[in-house]
Amino acid sequence: MLIKCPECELQISDKAAFCPHCGYVITEHKLYAPKRNPNKRRRLPNGFGQISEIKGVNLRKKFRVLVPVGKTKEGRYISKPLKPHAYFETYNDAYEALLEYNRNPYDLSSADMTVAELYEKWFTKYKEGLKSSTSIRTITAPWKYCTSIYDFPVKSLRAGHIKELIDNAAITENGNTKKASAGTKARIKSIFNLMLDYALEFGLVDKNYARTFSISDDVINEQADAKKQHIAFTDSELQILWNNIDMDYVDILLYQCYSGWRPQELCLLKIENVDMNKMEIIGGMKTTAGTNRTVPIHPKVKDIIVKRYAEAKSLGSEYLFNCTDGKTHKANSKLTYDKYNYRLAKIISDLNLNSCHRPHDGRKTFISLCKNSGVDEYALKYMAGHTITDITESVYTERNGEWLHEEITKIN
Repeated sequence: MLIKCPECELQISDKAAFCPHCGYVITEHKLYAPKRNPNKRRRLPNGFGQISEIKGVNLRKKFRVLVPVGKTKEGRYISKPLKPHAYFETYNDAYEALLEYNRNPYDLSSADMTVAELYEKWFTKYKEGLKSSTSIRTITAPWKYCTSIYDFPVKSLRAGHIKELIDNAAITENGNTKKASAGTKARIKSIFNLMLDYALEFGLVDKNYARTFSISDDVINEQADAKKQHIAFTDSELQILWNNIDMDYVDILLYQCYSGWRPQELCLLKIENVDMNKMEIIGGMKTTAGTNRTVPIHPKVKDIIVKRYAEAKSLGSEYLFNCTDGKTHKANSKLTYDKYNYRLAKIISDLNLNSCHRPHDGRKTFISLCKNSGVDEYALKYMAGHTITDITESVYTERNGEWLHEEITKIN
């Protein structure tokens, strides 16, 4: 049976008296316990690597580490400097670095490494710093559009290959081809920036070609246009939604249309901030004006909030809106932006609404309804979380909650 050496963590037999790699004594019998000199340099096993002291030159870091990358025809080891750092101040520092490398060796000279293999090495390390599944999906989702380059050799990768990939990025699902959006293309560029930074650090490439060009103006303009295009739901579309309020998540969309929360704000509303007596909710984010703002509950959507509030209580969730359609585990029922986006797309498809609608369109609808109903300009800004630049209004005017309730009920 193989076990790990307590000293170097390489595999050895459980019956070994000492580690054949580093000499560490395994047996408890004093017969095999040599007297160790704490200043003695630990020996290196064959194929483990080399540590050499550079003499005759006044160097602060004079111990160089070389690691094996292959063998000659005669069986001699071919070595290259350890990446990203090959020089160390003390022998023990160099030994520890070499020990760390041997725990998880990487090929410094592989001319056959593919882009997909590089991605696996890089992402395994990179995702350790990601705190949420949403952050991970910002990497894994765009990566699915890169299948055409998975088997391409990393050593041969150039700027032109990455540009072509970004320009033609697409994915096939259920027999349908879906082209990458501007946002997805921008994330693909970011992935290659970071991935090739990693490859450069470890000597897998000589240059990061992803950073030699900027994403095309067409993509930037497309992304900018996408951010500007918010479409309010028409009166006929709102009526369709009201006629189908029993359909999953239509009630949440209708509430957004009568409250103006941003999609992310909507998902983060907590039941502790729902005042069922005053019929108002406190929430918000993004800007100073938008944080912790009060939005009255419009009479039309009162029943929606009452139902969702009771549901959240029964689920033991701290959030007002939750996923209860069976697609999400009960322990993770909280509504998120991605979940809301997915379910909104299904509503739009099933009810044959304008296919261009996106998660922010409920907010756009609220603002349009307020303006068309003669809601006070400053009341609208308070509820929408927009900055009020008028000093008289923002500093010297006292407003109470009843005023906001009166204004929001102007919406029919």
